[in-house]
Amino acid sequence: MNFVLFVPDEQRAESVSCYGHPLVRMPNYTRLAEEGVRFDQCHVAHTVCSPSRCSLMTGWYPHTAGHRTLWHLLRPHEPSLFGYLREAGHHIEWHGKNDLYAPECFDACVDRYGHAGGGHTGPSLQAYGEPGYYSFLCEPFAGGLEDTADMRNVQAGIDFLRSRRPGDPPFVLYLPLSMPHPPYGAPEPFHSMYRPEDVPPLRPAGLEGKPSFHALIRQYRELDALPEGYFERIQAVYLGMNAYVDWMLGQLLDTLDATGLAAETTVVVTSDHGDWAGDYGLVEKWPSGLDDCLTRVPLIIRSPGNRAGHVVHEPVELFDIAATALDLAGVEARHTHFARSLVPQLEGAPGDATRAVFAEGGYDPHEPHCFEGRWAEYDIPRSPEHIYWPKGLQQQEHPASVCRTAMIRTQDHKLVRRTADVCELYDLAADPRELHNVYDDARYGEVRADLEARLLDWYIRTADVVPFDENPRGLPQR
Repeated sequence: MNFVLFVPDEQRAESVSCYGHPLVRMPNYTRLAEEGVRFDQCHVAHTVCSPSRCSLMTGWYPHTAGHRTLWHLLRPHEPSLFGYLREAGHHIEWHGKNDLYAPECFDACVDRYGHAGGGHTGPSLQAYGEPGYYSFLCEPFAGGLEDTADMRNVQAGIDFLRSRRPGDPPFVLYLPLSMPHPPYGAPEPFHSMYRPEDVPPLRPAGLEGKPSFHALIRQYRELDALPEGYFERIQAVYLGMNAYVDWMLGQLLDTLDATGLAAETTVVVTSDHGDWAGDYGLVEKWPSGLDDCLTRVPLIIRSPGNRAGHVVHEPVELFDIAATALDLAGVEARHTHFARSLVPQLEGAPGDATRAVFAEGGYDPHEPHCFEGRWAEYDIPRSPEHIYWPKGLQQQEHPASVCRTAMIRTQDHKLVRRTADVCELYDLAADPRELHNVYDDARYGEVRADLEARLLDWYIRTADVVPFDENPRGLPQR
């Protein structure tokens, strides 16, 4: 069995066509969902790139082994999906960004890797000092559709597929894209494909019962100074970025068909987390933000013999991909993990309606090495002209706004517990857009108590993992 993992960065499920968005057109996502299995409620374990990807590859939650920051990646002694598949004889081909493995891991886990340079946007729409400079909204990309860094990486993957010959070992093609991660911009015609006035109503800014970082992000990024309709412009461009990602996926799927590899290849399309893209008057994401538009991502799997067009409405977690791929490959993990194989769902079974999904984020004051904004310790951002300057500055000046946070989400309710800021509880049946925080509402006292107990049980069960290999208890022989 071959595998293709197509992983756009920061793509939220609700902005994907086959997940019900009324405006964006993504025919290749729709095609894949019709041919494969679509998971309607896939949630990530963390809303920052590196922790989410480390979780995906190990079946661990970020706190299990301390992969909770941008900079603490998987290391040689740690298990991972690619390591297992490579040991089992798969060729691992990688084209795109990292945010997963420490440099010393690549020789053991990856056969060939590369990342095309460049970007996907033009310059910032506003000059430094003008309102909107920190909003991530940019001019269109000046080059053609084939010239972005993402498409050059996808093209490298396409070239790899075309190079395959009978008798070659099975492969994993991993394509971690940079889009639709901000800055917000794309090549034309996608950049201007959707009109701001056609964007469905956004979640409003300034809601009561939201954590402090909502207002602080708007303050530090000067988002409250933006003119009316600006967030709709951001969302419209974000939708165009998703449509461009769909176009790139189409090139890949067409190649699988043309080479005959589709019949023996499992295709997985997902993302590491979502993006506010103007909702709540916010942009990008935040390490302790666990709104559905950040945790819920697309997950579509097309595998030979699957139940075409099946939709799984019950909750699953992003790291279930690892257990599923190992199951399909006939490879057994040699470490304790928490992922579940989705092979029964690929065959047409429903999911587990009683399952809760979990996510986490944030840092403690006693771990300053985790926070962003440590200007002296890494290259960016050192200057207020850098687009990420406000994010690091806010974390340094208001550490409580990025406090440790954990979430439990069932089909009916979501609880978000914070150590130093506002906690949240949402009745998802009545309030699917998470506009009304009922954490302090006495009518939800029983629900809150039950979810907090389950959240504590989850932390106890997943706090660590015991290695499979044992050590002799006696003294070493001289």
